[in-house]
Amino acid sequence: MEIFPLIFVPTLLFMVVVAPIWIVNHYRAKGRTSAALTEDERLELERLVNAAAGMRERIDTLESILDAETPEWRGRPGARESRRGVRDGQD
Repeated sequence: MEIFPLIFVPTLLFMVVVAPIWIVNHYRAKGRTSAALTEDERLELERLVNAAAGMRERIDTLESILDAETPEWRGRPGARESRRGVRDGQD
């Protein structure tokens, strides 16, 4: 009896049926575990969100001081528009 059909048929079945299912399930499981944030990543993200909120408050405060002391600062060349869309001291 030849050895080729004894090896070829199970190998073909493995490659056509088992291997694709195995690969799909492997990457599906890997995607589920990597999609969630770790505790350290969650804490870092929370810290960054709080820092951004603090910076936003500081920027708003600085803009209000500049509006009070130098109302025309928004119209100067190179001055950027604030996030509220206020230019030339107009609301």
